[in-house]
Amino acid sequence: MRKFLEFRKYPLDMILEKLLIDKTTRKNIIWATDSYSEYGDSYCDRYEITLGALQGINPILIQPRAFKAIETQQQRTKSKAEVFTPSWIVNKMISHLDEEWFGRPNIFNVEDEQSWKSNTEKIDFKERNWKDYVDQTVLEITCGEAPFIVSRYNASTGEIIPIEDRIGILDRKLRVVTENTGNEEDWLKWTKRAFESVYGYEYQGDNLLIGRINLLMTFLDYYQSVWKKDADKSLLVAITNIITWNFWQMDGLNGTVPLGVPKPLVEQMTLFDIEEEQDEKAPLCKVRKWRTKKTILYKG
Repeated sequence: MRKFLEFRKYPLDMILEKLLIDKTTRKNIIWATDSYSEYGDSYCDRYEITLGALQGINPILIQPRAFKAIETQQQRTKSKAEVFTPSWIVNKMISHLDEEWFGRPNIFNVEDEQSWKSNTEKIDFKERNWKDYVDQTVLEITCGEAPFIVSRYNASTGEIIPIEDRIGILDRKLRVVTENTGNEEDWLKWTKRAFESVYGYEYQGDNLLIGRINLLMTFLDYYQSVWKKDADKSLLVAITNIITWNFWQMDGLNGTVPLGVPKPLVEQMTLFDIEEEQDEKAPLCKVRKWRTKKTILYKG
């Protein structure tokens, strides 16, 4: 896996603006960290993450936790309680959930010390329905880069995990969809439902953006693997809309947008400009219930 995200290449060059949207504030997600404050005031915690910051002449280099300096990892752990869970532990925890759902162990893989061996046979649901498995709702709290939802890379090393060996909750759902649909229309219908069933919230903006990108790239990985082609922009927009609704920025202790309403970008004022007072009240976060087609306030 590359150490830095490439915001000027497919698909991020086409969809980044939409990946930055905060559905609650109708602005962009904010930095919510001072890790980038050395680049200027507009890169401080309460300011929005902009396209210019990521795709401009001198873009910010954003990297997954696995590639951050140890000192940076430790600082973020102390200040924001940011931690990571090794992939083999993620697999153990999710496999336990599956064991309870299926009523038997070792459904998708067999644990092998600090690794696992994937089962290659089609998943047998016996008396249960595969559609119910795809539709079951899951929330990853303080999701960071969303390792429990998607497992594109090993959280410890950053190495890409082959599709057939991935262990995230959404990865398992997408495997089930692929095994039980026979055409692209049905595959897309149930893949979208799988994306609609997984949720997560995160405080820090760079982590949330990486998590959203991981979900989008997971969709592309499976789509390209199954249908041997790239997704067009309209499909990317549809999937991104689900992702930005379901993976949102929130202060988990208060259930609100972190640090209140985002500060606007700094603008040069004239003698005749009047600076309006900003509403500092932090709104409760909005989430989408896809089956009922309703938007609700998240109240954890």
